[in-house]
Amino acid sequence: MQLAIFDLDNTLIGGDSDHAWGEFLVTRECVDGERFRSENDRFYRDYQRGDLDIFAYLSFALEPLAQLSRGQLQNLQREFMHEVVGNIWLPHAETLIQHHRDAGHHIMIITATNRFVVEPIATKLGVDTLLATEPEEVDGKFTGRVAGQPCFQEGKVVRLQQWLDQHPRYAEGEKWFYSDSINDLPLLKQVEHPVAVDPDAQLRDAALSRGWQVISLRGDREDFASALTR
Repeated sequence: MQLAIFDLDNTLIGGDSDHAWGEFLVTRECVDGERFRSENDRFYRDYQRGDLDIFAYLSFALEPLAQLSRGQLQNLQREFMHEVVGNIWLPHAETLIQHHRDAGHHIMIITATNRFVVEPIATKLGVDTLLATEPEEVDGKFTGRVAGQPCFQEGKVVRLQQWLDQHPRYAEGEKWFYSDSINDLPLLKQVEHPVAVDPDAQLRDAALSRGWQVISLRGDREDFASALTR
């Protein structure tokens, strides 16, 4: 049983849903705009450099989930999907997923972004399994804390292994992993088929030095079609 694993942000979609969600909350005046935007941007720069303190970030990013009602959050979630995610949708990503589905592969998204933000995106993409950072819930309410291992850097390796322990028929099969970010180097190094997708500069250098495939889901149809034949 073979497994096709995808990062989400800036890989299957043409932007970062975590950062964009923070911006969206600012525009909807659900948070202290100036302070929240400044911190959101600062954490995103840390992420891009590969030195994000994930627990400090999650303490910040999950706080609004605890402050807003379920009804408010559900309405915001629907609006975010329509107004923001719809504008960064990548048709080539759907084609790539279908390419693996047609080959009989199990389709997985593994992402550092929290499940509340990404679950509707994963549902729209029709993936089989979503591994995401889990926001803690108590009695049906978000607490603003993280539950378990964040799905970030080496944490993706840990979370995937936990899943494989529960689904052992996939453990010995070939695995593909597609990502744009240097933060995903630990998992890229673990799979048989690592693929850099529109990679950041650090990951591009790492991929080229290791002879990994580099593709774009934002280029023209001919370039993308040739990538599928490799």
